[in-house]
Order: sequence, then structure tokens, then C-alpha cells
Amino acid sequence: MIKIKRIGILTGGGDCPGLNAVIRAVTKTAMYDHGMEVYGIEDGWKGLIENKIKKLEDEDVSSILTVGGTILGSCNRSNAEQHVTYDDQGNRSVSDVTDRCLKHIAEHGLDALVVIGGDGTMSGAANFVKHGVNCIGVPKTIDNDLMQTDVTFGHATAVMVATEALDRVHSTAASHHRAMIVEVMGRNAGWIALHAGIASGSDVILLPEIPYDIAKICEHVTKRSKHRKRYTVLCVSEGARAVGGGQVVAGHDKDMPDPVRLGGVGNVIALEIEANTGIQARTTVLGYTQRGGTPVAEDRLLATKFGHAAVRLLKAGERNRLVVMQGGKVRDVDILSVVNQQRMVPLDNELILAGRSLDTCFGD
Repeated sequence: MIKIKRIGILTGGGDCPGLNAVIRAVTKTAMYDHGMEVYGIEDGWKGLIENKIKKLEDEDVSSILTVGGTILGSCNRSNAEQHVTYDDQGNRSVSDVTDRCLKHIAEHGLDALVVIGGDGTMSGAANFVKHGVNCIGVPKTIDNDLMQTDVTFGHATAVMVATEALDRVHSTAASHHRAMIVEVMGRNAGWIALHAGIASGSDVILLPEIPYDIAKICEHVTKRSKHRKRYTVLCVSEGARAVGGGQVVAGHDKDMPDPVRLGGVGNVIALEIEANTGIQARTTVLGYTQRGGTPVAEDRLLATKFGHAAVRLLKAGERNRLVVMQGGKVRDVDILSVVNQQRMVPLDNELILAGRSLDTCFGD
């Protein structure tokens, strides 16, 4: 068993509340409990490619528990196997720079990497695992869609932000007798919309997993209007799509791992509600507000547990594991077992069943 003396840590993918709590837990546990040195890799995999690596000291990770974002920076565009560059004339080229990254790992004497992220980050880690690098993963994504874990940190804060927004539009909806739509994040998995929608008592909840029928939505809105409930609140995932249709695309970015940028489904539904019911409809898109700000206590606690567990695995000589939460307990699984997969909302989820019993419309 190789004794771990020096580790690197990076935060990949999109930012979310709780990242700094993990960095703090990993660094302090490694330093104080096990005498390890910790090196921060800036801007995710991009920092490993560009050799932006620095030693972390106690003062670097003090007073960051409550701070949103990540002190290391993040990047959701970089991939060592498909590194994109442009020359002075704007010509685009793609190359595999894994060897460059391995050189930087050796140069700094890193015995292992703690990689914090979602599916994209773990896919990046899989590349280094096959080249002999010990990678310990910590699950992060506000979408809560990483396989093998019941929950990821960042999700609770995103749900709280979405729930508060939905709570606030209730009064405007009631005052103006409108259909008020709040579009939340959730490309392929609708966990945020489901949890925030149920928590706020939304009347309609649209998930990527359940294609919607606009006629059913309009029928529900009209029914509420005729029965003295003169308003409707709709919580809509950005990835929701109509039966037989596709997701609403806001644009494309060829340098992203997934080049399709979603957005605008809330506006599409608002126009259809107005056209089919005569009831005014308005849309609020929460966007990146769900990623930012101070993490709620639940995310701070989960992030701290995950960070501590990651270092414990390294100390025990474990290799290429992912820290997860299963059945209320912190466990670990093979990091490769989550690559190129997404944890979707099952159609028999107890919150969907409860919502249907409460006359919540899911668009079907």
C-alpha cells in the first residue's frame, strides 16, 4: 500500500453551494489528522492541463464554510482527452493532453486526486484512473442526478432558492389571477422541480421524465379558474418537453461537453396557456441564482461528511472510489460505476404519487 503524503483537489463542472465546505473538510482532515499536504488545482481539469496548482495552507481554507462558489475556481469546458485550443487566426483544434496532465501530477508529487463534481467530472477522472492515477470522487451537482448516491451536496440549496421563488410568485399570481411559471434548472432529471414544486404547493409540476400535454395543462388551469382558485403556479424544469416534441433550445456552445444550451420552455408554455385559455401567464427564469449564494445547513453538513470520508478512504489505502450517501449513511462505490449515466426521477417516486393525490398536475 502506497502511503499518501500529498494530494491534489479540484472542483469540476458548474459551481454550486457547498464546494468550499468540501475543500475545507478535505484540507483540514488531511493536514491535521493525517499529516498530508494538500495542493489546490485551479479551475477544474483546466488547471491540471495548464499546471495551475498551488499548495493550500490552513489560512486558505479558514472562514470559507459559509461562502458559495469555490475558492479554487471551476470550469465545465475542459477535458484532457479532448482539449480545445484556437490559434491566432481562430482555427479550432482538439487534442489529447493527458500526458501533459500526468507530467504535472508527477511534477508536484501528487499521490492521489480528490475530484469534486458530477458526471462530467467523474468521466474526466475515469481517463486518469486508466492511466494509474488514484482518484477519489465527491459527488456534486444541484440537479441531484449522479448515480449511486441518494443525494449530492448543492441540491438542497438549489431547492430552497427555487421554493422561495415559487412561494413569492403565489401572491402575484393570486392578485392578478394569472398563471405564474417558474422555470428551474434540470436538463434531463427533474429533482429540483419535483422537490421545489411539492414544497411550495405548486399546482403544476413539469419534469423532463414526464412529457407534457399542453391540453392537460390548460384544462387544469381552466378548472382552477372556474372553481374560485383564480390563479395557477407552475414549476417547470428547463428540460421539460411536450409529448412528441423536443426540449426547448436556447443556443449552442461547441466547446462544451454537451453543446446544447436549454432554456425558454417556460415562455413557450406561457404563450400556449394564454392562447388556449385566455388567462394571462407570466414566466420567471431562475437560472444561475440556483447555483449561487450561501449553502444551507444541510449542504454544509453533507459536504463536510463527504470531504472527511474522501480523506479517510485515502488513508485506508482505497483506490478510485466515490463517496456516496446511501440509506442515510456515507458509503463508497467504484468511481467508474457512475460514468456516462444519470439518475432520473422514477415515475413511481413517492413525491409524484403524493402530488397526484393532492391534485397536482404533472402534464400527463
